[in-house]
Amino acid sequence: MKRRQRREADTFSLSFLDCICCGFGAVILLLVLNKVGEPIQLEQAREDLDAQIAKLQQELYDLRGHSLVLERELQTRIEQLSEDQRRAARLRGDLSLIRGQFAASRSEADAVETLAGSLQTARQSLTEEMKRLLGARFRRSADQPIGGIPVDSEHVVFVVDTSGSMQTFSWRRAEQKLAEVLDLYPQLQGIQVMDDMGGYMFPEYSGRWIPDSPVRRREILERFRRWRAFSNSSPVEGIVTAIRTFSTGSQRMSVFVFGDEFTGSSIEEVVDTVERINRADRAGGRLVRIHALGFPLGDDYPEFTGIRYATLMRILCARNGGTFVGLTDQDFEPRRRSGG
Repeated sequence: MKRRQRREADTFSLSFLDCICCGFGAVILLLVLNKVGEPIQLEQAREDLDAQIAKLQQELYDLRGHSLVLERELQTRIEQLSEDQRRAARLRGDLSLIRGQFAASRSEADAVETLAGSLQTARQSLTEEMKRLLGARFRRSADQPIGGIPVDSEHVVFVVDTSGSMQTFSWRRAEQKLAEVLDLYPQLQGIQVMDDMGGYMFPEYSGRWIPDSPVRRREILERFRRWRAFSNSSPVEGIVTAIRTFSTGSQRMSVFVFGDEFTGSSIEEVVDTVERINRADRAGGRLVRIHALGFPLGDDYPEFTGIRYATLMRILCARNGGTFVGLTDQDFEPRRRSGG
């Protein structure tokens, strides 16, 4: 009896151990199977994470590039704004200056109109050479349209404004006055015709005098009639070029300026420049006389540019031994009525 009970107890113990072992084996198998699938999931998760990181990095690069573009545009607009502000300040200053000059020039404009009607004849001594050349042919008429201009020069340079306003409104008048000035000098040692930029009407005579003769004078008037050249509506360049190129100090020379407006920045600067290059001799006379004719502007052009031209040329002529004549439409009425 005791033996059977002990056997039963041993059998139960072995079965229990078998169950325990199977259970542990199953757990181990589950663990093994779970560990086999886990690396695949980790790898997939890593790839997804890398893809997201790459996407975010690309977006970051795009944002940085866009930011740089915006910064450059902002900097450009800031610089443009600063430039616009500086330009506006300069324009306000120029406007104030022009208003002041316009107000100061009103009285001078009245004087210009008076000069157009009556000019005193300047008393100038002629050289012996000019006395011999002019002789009995020289006559100064009382109704001379450019009266009061000294004619003691042996060389003459014409500086002509070839701008659109001159070509449109005053070109035939300028041709007429060119012929009249040449008539004042029956014989010259040299002639030259330049535009207000310093260009030559006869390029073949650049930098040298055109010999005077009746044939040459006719050629000058014919070429002048169809002459077209660029102009900045400022005679400064032409005057400076004429003085620097042709003035030697040993010859009597005059510069005649034909124009209707001055669009330069500063009258004072022009006067100082001409005074430096057109030096005075011991007697106080200048190397070159400067005369000027002011032609009327058309209604489509601002009046103050014509007033500035008259102001500039009056000062230059007064300081350089010359005469300024302001012309009006009435100065040409008789010729229009007679078909001229």
